[in-house]
Amino acid sequence: MNHKRSPLRLFSLVAGAVTLALTSNASGQDLKYGAPIPAVHRTMFDKGLDYLKGSQRKDGGWAGSAGVTGICVMALLASGEDPNFGRYAENIRMGVRSIIRRQDGDTGFIQTGMYEHGFAMLTLADCYGAVDERMLWLGEDDKGRSIAEALELAVRCAVTSQENNPTKAWRYSPDSTDADTSAAGAVLMGLLGARNAGVAVPDSSIDGAVEYFVSQTMRTGNVNYSGFGGMGDSHARSAICALVLAIAKRQDLESYKAVQEYLSKTWDATPWNHPAYTLYYRSQALFQVQYEIWRKWTQENTVLLAELQNEDGSIPIKGASSGLEFQTGMALLSAGLNYCLLPIYER
Repeated sequence: MNHKRSPLRLFSLVAGAVTLALTSNASGQDLKYGAPIPAVHRTMFDKGLDYLKGSQRKDGGWAGSAGVTGICVMALLASGEDPNFGRYAENIRMGVRSIIRRQDGDTGFIQTGMYEHGFAMLTLADCYGAVDERMLWLGEDDKGRSIAEALELAVRCAVTSQENNPTKAWRYSPDSTDADTSAAGAVLMGLLGARNAGVAVPDSSIDGAVEYFVSQTMRTGNVNYSGFGGMGDSHARSAICALVLAIAKRQDLESYKAVQEYLSKTWDATPWNHPAYTLYYRSQALFQVQYEIWRKWTQENTVLLAELQNEDGSIPIKGASSGLEFQTGMALLSAGLNYCLLPIYER
């Protein structure tokens, strides 16, 4: 496999995307590629990133979790700053090193669960080709794997776990023999990100996971948690399903049409549980499957996040019980679609 994708070439493409987003007008290109970023959005986003920069631990991670670390690294990447020489470059490298150090070199598993593994794998995919491998371990005594090597290992772990699972999906552990649509969504997005980055992912793995989501989707657009009728209505699960089917390019499925219709009816509904998770997935799903609704939603989301933001830049999401680093990272990623810089956000 060729791991020599030029970071400088990729960053020039990213810079071009930023220029296009900031120069397009409301009646033309912005319908597909974005419009000028309002000052309130840029201010909110920058304050949030400064909070993440200040809350990063000495080991390079956030909240002691590879998953939260991945979320925070992706938020930094979404800023548009040069990932190798910009003001967050060292924070990004520290975060990536932290993820790689938490990976089992034999199995490829990124501890401590498949949620963390999925988000960390997606982060590695977004960093692959953007973060210069030559600078990643510069000055470190205990040099570790490259991003390419770590990503391939993470993919192998996810695929092996799925092959040994009768549901052809994932749950909390690599050894799980059952599945749920929440954990499966995190892992499947990581695999789709890796495939988009050019890493080999078996078609059978994507197909099996898609079949699992289809089996859990009802005609109403509600998506079960684990097994039929599991835990009732969930805005987050329907958004996850819509997103993975869109990124996997399965818009022809009846399940896709069902969740698309569900999102069009519930896009402004207040989530009754896991609000940070819902915010993260709803933004991406609307961007992919209901773009005109997303344009309205993202304006309201920016105002909401600016109102919620603390003086230190952290963004507490109402009703969320998880830590501020996780909440802030998820909030920023929900707003990061305005920049359209992360590869997984491409439409």
